[in-house]
Amino acid sequence: MEFRGISRVAAAVFAVVLAARGLCSAGIPPVWNGDEDRIVRDGRAKVYIAPGKVLWKSSSSPAVIGGEDFLLGRGDGQAVLGASDVCRMVSRGDSTASLLLDFGRELQGGIRIVTGQYPSGRPLKVRVRFGESASEAMCEMDGVNGACNDHAIRDMEIVLPWLGTLETGNSGFRFVRIDLLDRDVELYLKEVCAYMVYQDIPYAGSFRSSDSRLDSIWMTGAYTVHLNLQNYLTEGVKRDRLVWVGDLHPEVMTVCSVFGYNEAVPRSLDLSRDTNPLPAWMNGISSYSIWWLLIQLDWYMHTGDLEYLSGQKDYVAGLLDLLMSKVDGNGKEHLDGMRFLDWPSEPNRKAVDAGLHSLMVMAMDAGARLCDILEDGVRADRCREVLHRLEASSGASAWLESLSSGVPSASGNKQAAALMALSGEVPADEACGKCILSGGAAGFSTFYGYYMLEALAAAGKYQEAVDIIKEYWGGMLDLGATTFWEDFNLSWKENAARIDSLVPEGKTDVHKDYGGYCYKGFRHSLCHGWASGPTSWLSRHVLGIEILAPSCSRIRVTPHLGSLEWAEGTFPTPYGPVYVRHEKDGSGKVISEIKAPKGVKVIK
Repeated sequence: MEFRGISRVAAAVFAVVLAARGLCSAGIPPVWNGDEDRIVRDGRAKVYIAPGKVLWKSSSSPAVIGGEDFLLGRGDGQAVLGASDVCRMVSRGDSTASLLLDFGRELQGGIRIVTGQYPSGRPLKVRVRFGESASEAMCEMDGVNGACNDHAIRDMEIVLPWLGTLETGNSGFRFVRIDLLDRDVELYLKEVCAYMVYQDIPYAGSFRSSDSRLDSIWMTGAYTVHLNLQNYLTEGVKRDRLVWVGDLHPEVMTVCSVFGYNEAVPRSLDLSRDTNPLPAWMNGISSYSIWWLLIQLDWYMHTGDLEYLSGQKDYVAGLLDLLMSKVDGNGKEHLDGMRFLDWPSEPNRKAVDAGLHSLMVMAMDAGARLCDILEDGVRADRCREVLHRLEASSGASAWLESLSSGVPSASGNKQAAALMALSGEVPADEACGKCILSGGAAGFSTFYGYYMLEALAAAGKYQEAVDIIKEYWGGMLDLGATTFWEDFNLSWKENAARIDSLVPEGKTDVHKDYGGYCYKGFRHSLCHGWASGPTSWLSRHVLGIEILAPSCSRIRVTPHLGSLEWAEGTFPTPYGPVYVRHEKDGSGKVISEIKAPKGVKVIK
């Protein structure tokens, strides 16, 4: 229904009145009235992006491929008669036509192909390959290199319409290779655009400093999570497009630091709760149920959404009872299910045991606080009693001593050391000095790296943490990353080609040649939300914003600039963003400017 001669506001009001009278439904054409129960509204945005460059083509001869630069212009999605500004791909005998497009950065979505008026006048078959790296888009699925179609189809054969438009794909990618499969034909491509599907939400949080490398790392972490923040908050946009609860924790901390409240977070938490009814562990992993509990507390502190938290009361109670039943009278935990921290920790089972003990300490502390909020005093007291037993039996001091003695136990495992420091099982400065800082960024992982950074902050090692952020997460940027990866090791940089180029002879293919466990080779995700830890860490510790009360109604601002000359940024709260700027004067003293919205009390 169209309204003419009136303002947009008046038209909107008129539409609401008509909808109330049953004459039309807002956002749905009138012919669909009465069918709303079959219609799902998806609030995500969709934009189309032209390729930034043609990275490769199978032939330099214009007789095989010509006019490919026309694909670099902005498209309109409409096929037209007689278009001359087209890319011509020609197949003759054994001569094949293929090209590789680079869209400039990782995105979540697919491609739109618009064809021209090519001579045969019939549909033609092409092969489309999506890649998070240039080499992935060029590879074959040979069963050895890790390339796969798990969770998202990234290698497919499709039929293009003559003089028409086709959209395909639902994956994470930066590169697209197109091969003309039919023989002795010509194909005219008027446009090949990527389409990106995303939540159109503001970046209410921000970070800028005197170090542009840190700024890039903050934004890369934010963008990595943004791509995964679809209807649900997933782990990856290519592979592992699933809700993994433990992996959500660093993602949720990034959401809180960049976007503030977002419905995808409680929706994902509820999905995990409802699909894993007690006594099942979430995703079959006992530690992931603990992370769900920890997320509930962190989410409440940021949002102050007591109504949502109260809706979790029965499940929280049941989960706490289940966790407490796994602690014996001597304070030893006996968690079953998959006993897991992260993949790089898997070979070190004593480290996993140590880490799980610390997670149980954190769970009982968080459980007691949640029960206090939910007015379940009896269960809060039980949590504190179990917490006391766990703390009394940890054996943490012996574990810490083993780091220096060379006794093979959890020695050298930075994941376990970080959790033990954060749970208070060992002094943070000792865990950092004897383990986490050993070898600098060596031994960091993209998931638990966030907790290693938090442990360094707990020990007052802010500059050391910043140096590691620049070396480790910055190392991915040095290799061409535009989002952070499922895993990374600094040793991978040696003699490695960048992911945004074809791999020259004698160079290492960092995507194909590395990765372990379930992410070997091209199966490795190069956009994994759990790797976004530096984003929330920089907001929390460099900008210095600490939440002291639910809904951010009280915050403390304690900046740690280290070698930075200045840093500024915003932090989202339910009342609006807090702005801070910290700058050193001539004597090195930090001068701070803080602007907080009404409803937020700032403590310095």
